[in-house]
Amino acid sequence: MLDSVVPLTHSEALFKGLWGGPVRWRRWSFLVVWLCTACAGPDANVPSLTLGDIADERRRQEIAQLRDYFAQVNKLDTVAYRIVTANREFCKKWVVAQLGMVAATPQSLPSKYRKFSREALGLRWVRPTVISIVPDGPAAQAGVIDKDELISFNGEHVPVTATFRWISAFLEDNGERPIKLELRRGDEDKTLTITPVIGCAIPINLETNPEPNAFTDYRKIVIQTGILHWTQTDADVATIVGHELAHVTMGHYDKKQINGLIGALGGSAIDGGFLLGGISTGGAFSGYLQTAGLMAFSVGFEMEADYVGAYYAARAGYDISGAEEVWRKASFENPQSIRLNSDHPTTPVRYLQMRKAVEEIAQKKRKGLPLMPELKTKPAQDETTAVSARERND
Repeated sequence: MLDSVVPLTHSEALFKGLWGGPVRWRRWSFLVVWLCTACAGPDANVPSLTLGDIADERRRQEIAQLRDYFAQVNKLDTVAYRIVTANREFCKKWVVAQLGMVAATPQSLPSKYRKFSREALGLRWVRPTVISIVPDGPAAQAGVIDKDELISFNGEHVPVTATFRWISAFLEDNGERPIKLELRRGDEDKTLTITPVIGCAIPINLETNPEPNAFTDYRKIVIQTGILHWTQTDADVATIVGHELAHVTMGHYDKKQINGLIGALGGSAIDGGFLLGGISTGGAFSGYLQTAGLMAFSVGFEMEADYVGAYYAARAGYDISGAEEVWRKASFENPQSIRLNSDHPTTPVRYLQMRKAVEEIAQKKRKGLPLMPELKTKPAQDETTAVSARERND
């Protein structure tokens, strides 16, 4: 009679494969346990914790983190709205209608947050809920308040999935025309009229990251949470958002790409010369000079973005006196930037340049002059810029 075969558990099969069978596995297990007990450990009699206590505290911290994140979203949205609407003429035709509010549903959050989204933010699954509203923005002026639930725009039902994308598409089609907004506040339905305001179309997003940094890929601007916790005032945030917007409006991405192409073409010519002499460089000069071209004027572009961005913040109504202190604080976080920086100006240069820009802007305010950055060449006016200029003259 054949012996019955007892299936191994997953752990037994794993250990058998590693150590050669059940008998050896038991011997090795004994050795592992003995080694662990022989290791040095803590001496303090640490209070014990239950899994339930840990789970409850984890939930409290996740709720607090979610609330803090959206509080920071509201802070950034308020600054961003003022920047993009006050400087819309510099974005030329890349503009879109703005409401000055953000609505969300549990479905729009990462799955791990959905189960307590109502407790943290007051969200419901049945309707999008307003979770960020810009003071004095179009929605606020129309009477929309935090925690209002959106029902429809001009009779079109606001969906509970992809809500932000739907609202963005609606505004793109609707433009500045008034919107009849139906909403629910508590147990009462209300109808309000919102008149959107035109602003730069580039999205300005908040990213959870402790690093005090901000950047743009020229399709969007990203502000990391670390920089919001690091800045002291909304004016500080405005100069940072203005800096990133200036990178976009001044065409730095296109200029870098042109410089990279010029470098690559020059390098290709050198590679071709070597190849005619019977030496293959493997495109080394093309790659190296393309990189050099992309890096050319990087420091100058950053200085220009600092300068123009200061104007953008001032035009948005922020008092930027003392804005240069941001760069002294930056040197505390990265002392190396005081003396060395490959693609950015050093912090002393940025501090002094920003101070001069602030003085220049203050002098123009005293004289009643338009707050326009001084450029070497005047950009050609498109239709949007011309209309804005006529509005100022009127």
